[in-house]
Parts: sequence; C-alpha cells; structure tokens
Amino acid sequence: QVQLVESGGGLVQPGGSLRLSCAASGIIFRIYSMGWYRQAPGKQREWVAGISYSGNTNYADSVTGRFTISRDNAKNAILLQMNSLQPEDTAVYYCNRLGSNWTWGQGTQVTVSS
Repeated sequence: QVQLVESGGGLVQPGGSLRLSCAASGIIFRIYSMGWYRQAPGKQREWVAGISYSGNTNYADSVTGRFTISRDNAKNAILLQMNSLQPEDTAVYYCNRLGSNWTWGQGTQVTVSS
C-alpha cells in the first residue's frame, strides 16, 4: 500500500522560502513520475510541479522561476524548494504520482502572510 507523507510547511513572510519534503513508501519509487499539488481554501486542488522518473521537470506558470522540484530516489523522496513566496501560494501542499494519483496524504500547510 502506497503511503505519502508531506512535511516542511509553515508560516512565512512574503518573499520568504520554504522547503517541502515528501516521503513515499510501499512502492518502487524510482520508476514513477511524481508531482507536487496544492489546494487553497475554497479552491480545487491544482498541479504545481512535476518530475519524471528520469529527472525532467516542469512547472505551473504561476511558480516557474520560484519553485524547484527535485527527487532523491535513495530516500524515496521528492522535494520542493519554494522561494519568493507570495500570499497566493498559501495552500495545503501534497505530493502524488503524476497522472494516476494514489491515495492522497495529509498534506502540509503553507501560509504566506505578514
């Protein structure tokens, strides 16, 4: 059974940075393309960034140039470095497989506020 555990969220001022981590278990992690998603209050969950099994990355327009996704297959983990955070980045952030999602984890709350 796949288990996804996100961590690293918190409260940060506009312009600040956070680094999110996602630990996966129950899968052969290295063969899957993975992504970060987020859900803001009152909005649908949206895709933020993706990384293929081979390390190719892509980003939503809203975060391009500010966020960086990476993966550590030895640790069954993906990371999201978030810089220049803005209030509109406030959301619960989740990781999951790209395409056919697995059961969602609990997510990690990111709040950007002064």
